[in-house]
Amino acid sequence: MDQILLIDKPAGITSHDAVDRVRRIFKTRRVGHAGTLDPFATGLLILGIGDATKRLSEYVGLDKTYEATAELGATSTTFDPEGVIVQSTECRVPSEEEIEKAFEKFRGGYDQKAPIYSAKKVGGKKLYELARKGTATENLRPTKHVIISELILIEYEWPTLRFRVTCSSGTYIRSLTDDIGRALGCGGYLSALKRTRIGHFFLINAQTLDTLEKN
Repeated sequence: MDQILLIDKPAGITSHDAVDRVRRIFKTRRVGHAGTLDPFATGLLILGIGDATKRLSEYVGLDKTYEATAELGATSTTFDPEGVIVQSTECRVPSEEEIEKAFEKFRGGYDQKAPIYSAKKVGGKKLYELARKGTATENLRPTKHVIISELILIEYEWPTLRFRVTCSSGTYIRSLTDDIGRALGCGGYLSALKRTRIGHFFLINAQTLDTLEKN
């Protein structure tokens, strides 16, 4: 019963939904996770069951690898597909060479602003709560230096850009995508995200919730 469990989270559910389902499967309330994924995102979640929940803090700060899909030529209020999407009216299609040049601005690391629609707290209030009230502004977005140790173009066919990123814990891939879109001058938002690695844990070793339920 006491174990670390690797789950391949599907799109459309929250990380807490995944925890609840594992609680039902193992018939225990003692289930926790070491870092969430947004509902639209898929991939690796580390869960702890029973006494293993005490070890989850060891994994929270590990670096992570993602495969991301961006839609260029448009922006999103949330920097992802769940926000209000606005198409850019005047936008020059960037070349692959220009994308590589934009990537260079972020490789190694940079000072990243958290998305306005995030759980970061400002004055005791979560930023997304202020955003929903219409009182959140750009200057309220907290800044943190993040490490981008790998940023590789996988595939590009306008307007869809796929890339792999390895980064320090706490990096917002939504913000990175928005920043890349700004650097290209055409805008961009994160349309899909898959987490493939957390530290020495890999998605290839994870189980789906459906498989876990059948076993």
